[in-house]
Amino acid sequence: QVQLVESGGGLVQAGGSLRLSCTASGRTFANRAVAWFRQPPGKEREFVANIGWSAIWIDYANSVKGRFTISRDNARNTVYLQMNSLKPEDTAVYYCADGILPTTRSGDYSRWGQGTQVTVSS
Repeated sequence: QVQLVESGGGLVQAGGSLRLSCTASGRTFANRAVAWFRQPPGKEREFVANIGWSAIWIDYANSVKGRFTISRDNARNTVYLQMNSLKPEDTAVYYCADGILPTTRSGDYSRWGQGTQVTVSS
């Protein structure tokens, strides 16, 4: 059974850093784009970042540009989201998902992880 598993979430003070990981089990990320989305409390799920299979294509939401970095290690079947200079408004459940193309639309991604909580205190 295919699963995506996120890890690395937690509680951090504003200005701090966290690194999220997303690992695929049961099937690799081969030829798949991967994205991170987040859902803040009481709000809709929103796009954070995506990366194409070869990592040539990378895109970020404006709200995280310059602070977050998405990367992938295909040999380890893992995608990372390095989050620096965290702000309280980054508090959310963060999800990884994979699909055919690196888009910003959640509906284009067919497999999702269970999410990991990130809480940034002020």
